[in-house]
Amino acid sequence: MNRLLYTLLFHLGLPLVAVRLALRARKAPAYALRIGERFSFALPALKPGGIWVHAVSVGESIAAAPMIRELLARYPDLPITITCMTPTGSERIQALFAGAEYQGRIQHCYLGYDLPWVAARFLDRVQPKLAVIMETELWPNHINQCARRGIPVALANARLSERSARGYARFSRLTAPMLAQMSLIATQTAVEAERFRQLGARPDCVEVTGSIKFDLSIDPALLERAQALRAEWGALERPLWIAASTHEGEDAQMIAAHRSLLQQWPDALLILVPRHPERFNSVYEQLKAAGLQVQRRSTGAQVTAEHQVLLGDTMGELLFLYALADVAFVGGSLVANGGHNLLEPAALGKPVLSGPHLFNFLDIANQLRQAGALVEVSDAAGLAREIGRLWQAPEQAQAMRDAGVSVMRANQGALQRLLASLQRLMKVQ
Repeated sequence: MNRLLYTLLFHLGLPLVAVRLALRARKAPAYALRIGERFSFALPALKPGGIWVHAVSVGESIAAAPMIRELLARYPDLPITITCMTPTGSERIQALFAGAEYQGRIQHCYLGYDLPWVAARFLDRVQPKLAVIMETELWPNHINQCARRGIPVALANARLSERSARGYARFSRLTAPMLAQMSLIATQTAVEAERFRQLGARPDCVEVTGSIKFDLSIDPALLERAQALRAEWGALERPLWIAASTHEGEDAQMIAAHRSLLQQWPDALLILVPRHPERFNSVYEQLKAAGLQVQRRSTGAQVTAEHQVLLGDTMGELLFLYALADVAFVGGSLVANGGHNLLEPAALGKPVLSGPHLFNFLDIANQLRQAGALVEVSDAAGLAREIGRLWQAPEQAQAMRDAGVSVMRANQGALQRLLASLQRLMKVQ
């Protein structure tokens, strides 16, 4: 498939896109809003001539935040336009950059669909000097429109699993020319760099900079707030674990694991954080149906000795909720979703557990596993067994904490390497 055929099929598929939006809006009403932005109409006021950063959703937005702050410091005269594709990503961007110091510097909207005229309208408004795409959100028409205007496009913190590479290879007549138009592909690992080269990226444009997720810095005040809240709950001595970023099909397993743990530790507390806000209510009903005493974080009410579960139904608090726990399970991994960021709990000094499906984070998982900072489980029984083991053997939990922090420290520096590469592209302008 070449780009012309891809564009034709995209146009023909627009009715299906509308149906998909409508279906998603039934669970998450925000999908019914700002439809014009998805076609580059009704955009907010945007200053032209700055840097455009695209972060598809929440995870990429959080990962991009330190890079964006550094870009603001290095280019104080340039606005930065941040785009995403989801309402939750939009909320996260607006929360991350809500401070007065960002006013007039950070501007935000949805990125329109990957149609030539939509991409052209967006670029005519923003007129960026540089486009930075986070991870692997590649759109042929947007990239082509940038190339036609001489706008360098960088893929930052790029990752490409073997499965994704096979998918790209099946459409090589579309993907190879697109990758050849990229000015920089800054990959997390050498293996991923080679995959991009094999798919058609220009060898001199592919660099291994590492994962900027290793450059996460923890504010000591966050840990102090978490300790203070546990004391407020009277939960300093309670066994407390978190199951974060869970997907459909995992929540029932978290409930089963917690019920098993309660048999030996009757005062155990679980913080359960579903990945998608539209599932908060259904997961709450699941917990109630299981006979568990649940408090919702969004109410702001106190967790008491009677509560067995805190449902993390707020946005932007995941790092803080991790800080509250003794042991962390990272979801999207007991189902074939590919996993989520294992480094956030590791950076906080938490023993990290996950399921076996970690194809989006293979290198990170391998490093944590080899260092002894990550344990993988295959089901609820295994999860309960490992959490119980760590609660019974504090020295083993401490060894996992120390190993995770060591892996973080050993891999830091990716952000500075990425920024140096982006600076070279800016000098070309």
